[in-house]
Amino acid sequence: LLGQLARHELDLVISDIPLGTTISVKAFNHHLGSCGVCFFAAPELAARYKRGFPKSLDRAPFLLPTTGSMVRRELDRWFDSHSLSPEVVGQFDDSALLKVFGQSGAGVFAGPSAIEAEIRQQYGVQVIGRTDEIRENFYAISVERRLKHPGVVAISKSAKQVLFG
Repeated sequence: LLGQLARHELDLVISDIPLGTTISVKAFNHHLGSCGVCFFAAPELAARYKRGFPKSLDRAPFLLPTTGSMVRRELDRWFDSHSLSPEVVGQFDDSALLKVFGQSGAGVFAGPSAIEAEIRQQYGVQVIGRTDEIRENFYAISVERRLKHPGVVAISKSAKQVLFG
């Protein structure tokens, strides 16, 4: 995606991590906002793990992002800080696929609180609990130092107002 951005085939990349200094693409990070995390599960699992959150999540079946991701590191820290040992039943690079497995009842999963309603509606899952101890950040990555492209400006403004406002 960053190569396409550099070739001006894309105007914007939205990411949960800022573009690092080791990347050779000349692009700029524009912080859109941050939010806490919700823990979701299919209704049957949610009923089992909701009471006593977060301690109820100890040994719960979990669907997690892969170990290299920023949110996975944050989740692992949070589990450690609460002395929780989740049973990892699946690891995913694709967050949509992770949610589909969660929808089917395969395990508990975390998602950004900024889109809690959309996750509940789209996947038919319920919230087990919420925390602001884990923060998910979102960035608009653009070749523009100051956003000027009307579409990119509209996306950035909407994200800041609607999702993180």
